[in-house]
Amino acid sequence: MKAVVKVGGKQYVVAEKETLLVDRLPDGTKELSLDALMVIDGDKSTVGTPTVKGVSVKAKVVDEEVKGDKLRIIRYKAKKRVHKETGHRQKHSRIQIASIGK
Repeated sequence: MKAVVKVGGKQYVVAEKETLLVDRLPDGTKELSLDALMVIDGDKSTVGTPTVKGVSVKAKVVDEEVKGDKLRIIRYKAKKRVHKETGHRQKHSRIQIASIGK
């Protein structure tokens, strides 16, 4: 069984016992209860308006803060000897889907 859930303004297709990186959650968050936007069970799929009634997805936080890949942003002007380089590392939370169901 798979479900589509919304975490931090983004939608993810999840299955049970799957881990995924989401945008950083507030400090102290240990467990999440998410509403399912869509449920896929074999050949049968149910689309919610806006959520599927009676179906919730339980998730637990494995790591509170995980750093993402480093991005290098370069601004460069040819023939002017002007360049500027900055970087960014996004912070994520790693969650594991415990159960999908009622």
